[in-house]
Parts: sequence; C-alpha cells; structure tokens
Amino acid sequence: MVENLDSSLVDWSRAQFAMTAIYHWLFVPLTLGLGLIMSIMETFYYKTGNVFWRETAKFWMKLFGINFAVGVATGLILEFEFGTNWSNYSWFVGDIFGAPLAIEGVIAFFMEATFIAIMFFGWNKVGKGMHLAATWLTFLGAAISALWILVANAWMQYPAGMKFNPDTVRNEMFDFWAVAASPVAVNKYFHTVLSGLMLGGSFVMGVSAWFLLKGRHEKFSLSGMKIGAITGLVSALLLLVTGDSSSKIVGKYQPMKLAAMEGLYNGNEGVELVGFGVLKPGVENVTNNDDAFYFKLAFPKMLSWLATGNLNAYVPGINDLLKGGYPTAEGPALSVDEKIRRGKVAIGALADYRTAVKDGNKEKAALARVAMDRDFKYFGYGYIEKPEDLVPPVQLTFYSFHIMVILGAYFILLFIIVCWLSWKNKLNKYRWLQWVSLFSIPLAYIAGQAGWVVAEVGRQPWAIQDIMPVTAAISKLPTASVKVTFFLFLILFAILLIAEIRIMVKAIKKGPDPIVDANPVADDNQ
Repeated sequence: MVENLDSSLVDWSRAQFAMTAIYHWLFVPLTLGLGLIMSIMETFYYKTGNVFWRETAKFWMKLFGINFAVGVATGLILEFEFGTNWSNYSWFVGDIFGAPLAIEGVIAFFMEATFIAIMFFGWNKVGKGMHLAATWLTFLGAAISALWILVANAWMQYPAGMKFNPDTVRNEMFDFWAVAASPVAVNKYFHTVLSGLMLGGSFVMGVSAWFLLKGRHEKFSLSGMKIGAITGLVSALLLLVTGDSSSKIVGKYQPMKLAAMEGLYNGNEGVELVGFGVLKPGVENVTNNDDAFYFKLAFPKMLSWLATGNLNAYVPGINDLLKGGYPTAEGPALSVDEKIRRGKVAIGALADYRTAVKDGNKEKAALARVAMDRDFKYFGYGYIEKPEDLVPPVQLTFYSFHIMVILGAYFILLFIIVCWLSWKNKLNKYRWLQWVSLFSIPLAYIAGQAGWVVAEVGRQPWAIQDIMPVTAAISKLPTASVKVTFFLFLILFAILLIAEIRIMVKAIKKGPDPIVDANPVADDNQ
C-alpha cells in the first residue's frame, strides 16, 4: 500500500479517471441504443423486402459506426488507467477484476469486430439473412461487452466470490458465478443497458424530429420518431423496475450511498422520500433532517419502502452509520471508530503473519492468520484516517440522483405523448413537440451521466466497498505527471469530441439516401 501519500495525487488521479469515464460514457449508451434500433429496422426490411427500411437502417448504422469508433478508443484508455494510475488496486484484486475484462475482450470485442465488418461491407455480398444476423450479432456483442464491464464494476461495489491470500497479498476468485451473477451485477447490467436503450430512443426521436422541422424525409422521420419513442418508453418503464431493485440493493449493501442520495442524516422508521429539495451547504451532525434543507418536497414513508419493501422499516442516516448502534439483522451496528480499530487489527495481523512466515514460526503465523481472517471484512477501514472520510459528497450525490429521477419521469411523459400522437397520425402537426424532442437529446445524456455520478461518487471513499479505499489503491506517481496526462487527455478528448460531433452532424445533415422518399416497395436483389 502507498505510504506518505500526497492527497493531491489521489485527487488528480480520480479526476483523470472520472474525466475518461464520463467521456467514454457519452458513446456507450448510444452504441447500445442505436444497435437495437438499426437491428429492428433491418428486421423490417428482411420481413417486408421494402427498400425503405434498408436505407433507413443504413442511415442509423452510419451514425452507429461513427459513435462506435470513438467509444472503442476511449474505452481502451480507461482500462489502461487501472494499470498506470491504480497499480495497487490492480495488484490487490487483479486476479478477480481482470477476469471479466479479459472475457469482454476475448468474446464480446471479437464478436463486435467480426460482425461489424459484415454489417457495413456485406450489403450485396452476403444474403439478407446473413446480413441481418451480422447486425443483430453486432448489437449482441455490444451488449455482452457491457455485461462483463458492468460485472467488473459491480464487483467493486459488492466484492463477492473472493478470498484473501496473505502469502501473495492478493485477493483471489473462488466462485466465478458469485462474481458474475451477484444481485448487484445483474441489476446494474439491466439498469445500465436499459438507460442506453432509452438514450438511443431519445436520440433517434430527436434527430427524426429535426428532419420534420426541416421538411425533409417525412416518412423516414415519422417512422424514426415512432420507433424511437416506443423503444424509449419500453426502456424507461423497465427502468422503473430495475431502479426499484437498485434502491433495495443499495440500501442493503451500501447504506451510506443511500443516505447521501436522500440527504438523510438521522435514520428512523417509516422514512420519507425526498422528491426534490435544496440542501444547505456544510451541514454536519444535524439533529433534525429538516434542518439539512432550505426546502423539500417529500413523500411519507416511501424511502423505507424503496430501501426495504416495508413502509415502516428503519433506514439509517449518515450520523447513524458513523456512530453505529442502530438495529441490523446481525445485531447492533458497529460504529465507524470500531470498524477502523478492527481494520487496523487486520492490517497488523497481516504484517505479523508475513513476518512469522518469513521467520519460519508456524505457530505465530497460524495465530496471526486467525486474527486477520476474523477482521478482514473491515480491512479497508484500517486505512481510513477519521470517520468523516466515509461520508461521500452529499450534495453532488443528492442532486445527481434527483436529476436522474426527474429526467426519467420527464422522458416517460414525452415518450407517451409521441407514441400517442404517432398512433393518431398527428406527429407532423405539432412543431413544438418536434422542438422538444430535438432539445431533449442532451437531457438523455445528462440523465445517464447523473446515474453514474450517483453510482461512483456515492460509494466514495471506496475503490472496493469496505476492502480498499482509493487512498490505498493509487499508484505512487509524481503528482506533476498525473496533472500533465490529465490535461493531455482533456485536450485529446476535446479534439475527439469536436471531430465526432462534426462528423455526426455532417452525416445527419446529409440524411438518408433519397430513395427513402420514393417509397419503393420491394427489393429482390438479395
């Protein structure tokens, strides 16, 4: 572990990783969303033989390809940073964390790289069925890629299926399926993928609305708005289900994150859910939860329901989690001070064990091993300097969570309106709705980014929940080196983003092949 750590090194390393992750997540959800929608459109072409659907699918494939290329580049940089900036983390848990990433590279990336070539260059070279299969397999490859990356991320939130080897000072996987199929991994996967599909639906709907506003490609635009809205609505409604499950999982495994999400300082039974509010800055040790807010709109007992499924259940607040003593299924909760003490005992026992092994003292090594195993679940707390360090940035977590929820509700309403008017064949009559659809595209990105802020900022200071804080995961590098690479990446990402947007805008302005306006009926060439 890193000793004599410069706190600014941690801050700059976290900033660099956060910047890369945020930038990467601009492309992943759109890849998933466009992947599904273009596959659906080509399926219509396969079933009907109508060339309109072929050219429509080709247009969205073009945007998919532009987005996919930049997403791959940023994803590679993100994975490399685990080795450069977080080498202690990679050493400590690399045997576990590396497994899903290796599977993602060997299986998912291979699938995408293989079938995306057929998808783009196979028109008129392979049969319609083969080309359709390649398109669906490209989307499936992206979904599988997301699966293994999210399994790795979920393990950081809930480290299951592992055991610690004191001889190598590494954690080792003993149950692959406990890692791959943990409740956190399953829920995170579906919630994240569905958010990508919702964003894809919003993107297709907004771009199609732009064509309507310009008076171009009416049939193409109306079909795009309809399919985008249906995809978005189904995804958004399913997000309600996975969001409910997520709140219960967070309440069980990461109660401090839940408390920060709601600005809850003092727990109680039948806790209200804050729909929205304005937090006071720098609030500490509040005795009344209302004192933490300038104002709030709350729903009685709903946080207890979301966290446990019981309207009257006890939900601990930030102060309770620090002080301990509140009821749990295992008895009164330990205070953070006690967890820190036990964590230091585990760290000391590990040092004693390694010394005893080196000296050949088996009896002393066995006693140290028992002491270490007894308190290992508090191992990470031994690196915490003071209890307050375990409180994540409450305001950032709180506002990110509520922005995500409010935007989710907004998109459900928007998708319902578009679906209804599409069913009534009145979409082209409401220009205000077309403008709203267009300007809602960035809101979908904000909702997705806010969700990741909640997931990652809300679990601070942990790199691995309860096992390893970020201060112990860092690489011992010169802070100046991290600063330099931060700004180099910032410039590189800005250039890539500007280039990607320019290329996307140019492709959108060009539009689909004019053949879509001719409304051809069938194509018998394949």
